[in-house]
Amino acid sequence: MEVLLNYFENIPSSHRSLILVLGITFFWLLEGALPLFNFKYKKWRHALPNFFFTLTTIVINFALAFLLLKTSDWVTATKFGIINWLPEIPLWLYVILGVLLLDFIWAYLAHYVEHKVKPLWMIHLVHHTDHEVDTTTANRHHPLESLIRFSFTLIGVFIVGTPIGIVMLYQSLSLVATQFSHANIRLPKKVDDMLSWVIVSPDMHKVHHHYRLPYTDSNYGNIFSVWDHIFGTFMKLDRDNIVYGVDTFPDKEENGSVTGLLKQPFHKYRKPTTMPADK
Repeated sequence: MEVLLNYFENIPSSHRSLILVLGITFFWLLEGALPLFNFKYKKWRHALPNFFFTLTTIVINFALAFLLLKTSDWVTATKFGIINWLPEIPLWLYVILGVLLLDFIWAYLAHYVEHKVKPLWMIHLVHHTDHEVDTTTANRHHPLESLIRFSFTLIGVFIVGTPIGIVMLYQSLSLVATQFSHANIRLPKKVDDMLSWVIVSPDMHKVHHHYRLPYTDSNYGNIFSVWDHIFGTFMKLDRDNIVYGVDTFPDKEENGSVTGLLKQPFHKYRKPTTMPADK
């Protein structure tokens, strides 16, 4: 565990880039072999806006990385934060708790707030208006959302008290997990159901991308599904009944252009409609 932590504490930018590229490539190829939906789209054309927002996210995170490092160094030096206030525990448990708690604050809580606060929802909307969800959708976030998520990252590191090694480990796990959960792949239903008790599986997250409430406001998890199970936000919907997008923003052309997506958060708020939940 110490070797792993030391690696991620000093992980080169080239290795982080490699994780991103290899993840997208692997799941892109898997989508061709085991597609959930046979989209009638030009895959590269669909991917271009999503790659653009992936790039803006990388640029913003890189530009602000010094804040993340300073925060992490401070909590480590001062022994501040939840995992530093615990009695002495094994390193493996220290790392697992750090990753779990970061997943709660950094991802689950941030995601929940974005759905419940109207201005934040309008920004997060860009991620939801993809009508052909695939592995490239994972990092389709408006630059304003990248800033919001980074703020939650700093809050998470501050509250949890994680050293930079755990932060980098979590980021790497999160990257692959979101590529997996967004990938347009059809796993055996029993396998997907079993996975969804521990991690966010593809079918579980696809429910979150259904175009109408209450499904849109469910399954907020990023890596671990435990938070949705604990807080009652876990929902199921047969994958064959899932329709992607947002019912109040149905324009596929606007939702597929970089210009349209950059303007999307500044539209007037439109109240979404609710459909009966599938019991």
